[in-house]
Amino acid sequence: MDMTALEQRITRLEDIEAIKQLKARYSHICDDMHNPDTIASVFAEDGIWESADFGKAVGHQAIRELFQGFKDMFSFSQHNMMNPIIEVNGDRATGIWYIMGPWTLIEGNKETWMALRYDDDYVKINGEWKYQHLRVALRMTADR
Repeated sequence: MDMTALEQRITRLEDIEAIKQLKARYSHICDDMHNPDTIASVFAEDGIWESADFGKAVGHQAIRELFQGFKDMFSFSQHNMMNPIIEVNGDRATGIWYIMGPWTLIEGNKETWMALRYDDDYVKINGEWKYQHLRVALRMTADR
């Protein structure tokens, strides 16, 4: 194996790990009361957060506003991400993730479990991976 091929393989593995860390940061922000002050840090300037069940926001300001609504909707969440499939192509990548986690809605202090699927598009900007388009599909809810 030549060094160029080895360097490419190592770069791919480093990119996949960086994307996993991006998803972990996203999860921590969500579980920090859907912190509207820090959520934009993981998105490209023109990034998109989209869900048929929860809304759509384009750009940092709209994403902050969407997350302010989540902060007002949920008093607790635990994002347990799993089963990533990540494909890297240069400075672009895609990812599929699943999540199963508990949420508590502020209204009525209702506790529920949700299973969701994330379909993500990522872009590397100045050497750092960001979300370009994050899509969330609700697959199941179960009340406690």
